Amino acid sequence: MHQVTRRRAIQTVVGAVAPLALAMKTDAQPPPAGSREPGPYDAARLPGGIRSRFVDDVNSLRMHVLEAGFEPKGRPAVVMLHGFPELAYSWRKVMPSIASAGFHVIAPDLRGYGRTSGTGVAFDDDLAPFRTLNLVRDIVGLVSAFGYKSVSAVVGHDFGSPLAAWCTVVRADVFRSLVMMSAPFGGPPALPFDTADAPGTSRSNAPADRIYDELAALKPPRKHYQRYYSTREANANMWKASQGIHAFLRAYYHMKSADWAGNKPHPLAARTAAEWAKLPHYYVMELDKGMAETVAPEMPSAASIAANKWLPDEELKVYSEEYGRNGFQGGLQGYRVGSSGRFTPDLQTFSGRTIDVPSMFVSGKSDWGVYQNPGAVERMQSTACTKMQGVHLVDGAGHWVQQEQPAEVSRLILQFLRTQM
Repeated sequence: MHQVTRRRAIQTVVGAVAPLALAMKTDAQPPPAGSREPGPYDAARLPGGIRSRFVDDVNSLRMHVLEAGFEPKGRPAVVMLHGFPELAYSWRKVMPSIASAGFHVIAPDLRGYGRTSGTGVAFDDDLAPFRTLNLVRDIVGLVSAFGYKSVSAVVGHDFGSPLAAWCTVVRADVFRSLVMMSAPFGGPPALPFDTADAPGTSRSNAPADRIYDELAALKPPRKHYQRYYSTREANANMWKASQGIHAFLRAYYHMKSADWAGNKPHPLAARTAAEWAKLPHYYVMELDKGMAETVAPEMPSAASIAANKWLPDEELKVYSEEYGRNGFQGGLQGYRVGSSGRFTPDLQTFSGRTIDVPSMFVSGKSDWGVYQNPGAVERMQSTACTKMQGVHLVDGAGHWVQQEQPAEVSRLILQFLRTQM
């Protein structure tokens, strides 16, 4: 009798405490989209020869990786780093070709993305784990976990492009060549130079960057997408888009591809609000709109979606399901790191250092990302990279060049790799 009463008393206490604990957790974290960590992808979702797996204890992460050419052991390795809002899955169309040429291809979901652990990221979480040098540490740790002292190349697209570049800045001994895609790299941030005899010179009296205020003063007022991605509301706007996350991603991918008629990029004269205003609205947005509202009017027709060969709906579902589970904040943290300036002093440690491994740049001919930072492509070729072997703008591709034109991208990468052998 005493035991039954005691059991009921414990159940009563637990029943009272559990809702309070759940409420406290809900206040501290975004609403969980699922309580169980997912396993590897079903093999049916991947092209033949690619497997989905996990690698434990990579700089505190359980990293989800797509892998091709993993047998036999001992092949030279190529690491591929994705962009935003993408996943390791974005390399699925080029991995088999690179593997068939004799390489072990490794493509991770980056920190904060996809099925790599730690994707339940909140806006107020510490940004330090997402700083550039720690992301480089993630990739060095992944290479080491696979038993490599060095890899033949690191390939990066979009956000992964500057990350790949930083891998070679920091550890050229590990990453023996570099392919950047869609986002040119202009080099490490500079330190003040020759200022010892210039009294009164300090960071505090340096000219303020007023371009964002100038964008807001345009008619209609505008804002840069990277600043928007750094705001608290960006994640919810895309994750909980009124049109649904799948339709949001369909319109976003469409609007930044060669399929969208508005993508006719050209160099900009200067980094000014008036020049930036020439960029499409997915780069320089209307001030009062989020990204979900920005891309919604450009949603392709049902017939266009059905005819899409480079991103059929079943493949887009991989993205919408992954981002539907996690939200976008893990990827957005990288933009917040850049806009905060908090970790710029770390990167200034490498001021003046060049990329001295063989390098190449590839982008879609219909990709505005090549030109959004005026002069970046020129600095990449003339200053940042001392062994630049080519800049290639691919016909029939916009921003998602390795998905839109995988055969040509594979050809360019293999041609580049063969020159290093």
